[in-house]
Amino acid sequence: MVDSRVQKLAKLLVDYCVGVQPGDKVVINGNLVTRPLMLAVYKEVVKAGGHPLANFADAEMQEFFLREGNDDQLNYVSDINKLIVETFDCAIGLMGSENTRAMTKVDPARQRMSQMAQMALQKTMMERSSTGEFRWVGTMFPTHAFAQEADMSLSDYEDFVYQACLLHKEDPVAEWKTVQKSQQRYVDFLKGKKKLAVKGPHVDLAMSIEDRTFINDGGEKNMPGGEIFTGPVEESVNGWVRFSHPAIMAGREVDGIELKFEQGKVVQSSAKKNEEFLNTTLDSDEGARYLGEFAIGTNNGIDRFSKSILFDEKIGGTIHMAVGASYPESGGKNVSAIHWDMICDMRDGGQIWVDDELFYESGKFLI
Repeated sequence: MVDSRVQKLAKLLVDYCVGVQPGDKVVINGNLVTRPLMLAVYKEVVKAGGHPLANFADAEMQEFFLREGNDDQLNYVSDINKLIVETFDCAIGLMGSENTRAMTKVDPARQRMSQMAQMALQKTMMERSSTGEFRWVGTMFPTHAFAQEADMSLSDYEDFVYQACLLHKEDPVAEWKTVQKSQQRYVDFLKGKKKLAVKGPHVDLAMSIEDRTFINDGGEKNMPGGEIFTGPVEESVNGWVRFSHPAIMAGREVDGIELKFEQGKVVQSSAKKNEEFLNTTLDSDEGARYLGEFAIGTNNGIDRFSKSILFDEKIGGTIHMAVGASYPESGGKNVSAIHWDMICDMRDGGQIWVDDELFYESGKFLI
């Protein structure tokens, strides 16, 4: 029997997050383990009058492709994917896995080659998204693999995921609109500001936010939502940061990351675990060593680190930064094949100063 919360989540994704309208072309990306949620989303898209396309992926196939494919195959861009990115109206991404570390032994250089081949498509998607022409959302379908990563039973992890999405509330849409309204006051305060400084036990950074826009994430593009973010002026970032939680990318966990920035660029990088992978990824392309995003997590309902960036980057009392591509709607101009989020806890004395005014301290907004 399917959990009733799966149906509730599907309706939230279709009606609130991407707002499917009659005639919309909607791709639903997932895999076999996410099928219960894919089916529920598919039905909701049909009810809304959209044209659904179920697009299945498979980690075992992807692993084989990255290991055995030749350079021509790794550089191939699917005509179908191109058509979807260039002409569809909505994309709903469903994360879930039977093995979160399936890509651990794949050569990072081959992964990077495949990522680089898709860079133009990623740029098109982000540009269409920034104008509202393409609406997208990503969410999680709870699986045993992600529950194990989070040190939880599956039933506990299901509760964690669905409560983070506010599905335990009678009217989740109304709840997310309240979240968005609450966060808007911080976005309004930051409008027109010029400089930002982040200080604390794990960080000492300065950057310009002049002519950049902070975006209010109230669950439309990520479910759960709960952050405000921008793209800092690319060459303005100076200082250092030591990330307090592991950063996971392409099935690899990189722990103890410390980065030093000069004139926007990462000039020194180290990690206690998987340092070689960190540096290889930072060398992916010219934009990979610049910040594409600076964000503040606001979701106090996410009370633990779960090794899933969808949830971890929203933890209230943390900030996160992404090296690589920026979101055009924020005013960010950095272009890269990667976008890698890394989290820093601010609850132990961390501060954010905006135009020399203390805006945030120890995980709390002061305005």
